[in-house]
Amino acid sequence: MLLEYFQMIDEVVSLDQPRANIVARSVVPEKSPVFEGHFPGMPLVPGVLLIETMAQASGLLVLAATDFVAMPFLMSVDGAKMRAFVEPNAVLDIEAHLEHEGSGFAVTKAKITSGGKKVADCQLKLRTMAFSEVPLGDIVRARAAEIGLMKAIAAAG
Repeated sequence: MLLEYFQMIDEVVSLDQPRANIVARSVVPEKSPVFEGHFPGMPLVPGVLLIETMAQASGLLVLAATDFVAMPFLMSVDGAKMRAFVEPNAVLDIEAHLEHEGSGFAVTKAKITSGGKKVADCQLKLRTMAFSEVPLGDIVRARAAEIGLMKAIAAAG
């Protein structure tokens, strides 16, 4: 996890395409410039970055479900709950379930746990835009391969 670069997912652990579920994992870095201000002497991952982590896992799920035809962008967050503080070195397990995909939109339910304890959960709405409209396809595919999504897709298929 590189907080300052918004690379929130370290690896895709599993992908269940028939059930539209993904499990990813991240390890919070011991040090990050984010912790210099949040909070000095008591470093905690900001809640907004936990939401971003769930959004990225959800986006990976949408990419897998749609065979990389469109880029998912976070549009709204509903019912977000932060249930525990997240400190440096925490191992985060992120799960997302695809509730709906179509007509340029996707809806997921996502959650984060750490050490078996609930950390955060929410419902996310994403807008999907064709890669022909958004010049991010190569970057997204490279990152997906780096964290194991392509391998998970191959294993699921």
